Amino acid sequence: MARSKYTLKTRETVAPVDAFIDKQPKEEVRDDCRTLLKLMGELTGEEPRMWGPSIIGFGSYHYKYESGHEGDMCRIGFSPRKTNFSIYLLPGFEEQGDLLEKLGKHTVGKSCLYVKRLADIDMAVLRKMAQRSLKDLAKLYPAR
Repeated sequence: MARSKYTLKTRETVAPVDAFIDKQPKEEVRDDCRTLLKLMGELTGEEPRMWGPSIIGFGSYHYKYESGHEGDMCRIGFSPRKTNFSIYLLPGFEEQGDLLEKLGKHTVGKSCLYVKRLADIDMAVLRKMAQRSLKDLAKLYPAR
């Protein structure tokens, strides 16, 4: 197997999470960040860490694809973007359709849930989705 020539940009850093949150320009965004910190911390039992310059993640796992590409990523995380929050729930949403219907205002990518603000969604449903995500990911990539 050939090694991937891709260089990972998203790596765990030592940058302070609180400083990143405090730099967010809107109070509502800072409050939503703190709500997600609490939720994800409770679910994982992990401390938040910065992944790259803008992702707050919890825990980590090592992946390796058939192509040879491999790396580490947070088990669950989020990033406050200009227009919405990206909430990273791996391995994706194929098994989450029942909950997505109940979640509220959102869009999805392959493994990203996009919400404008937490007030637009049902937090109990997000909690269930995150729990399911962590359980599914643990089957694919057991903790080291």
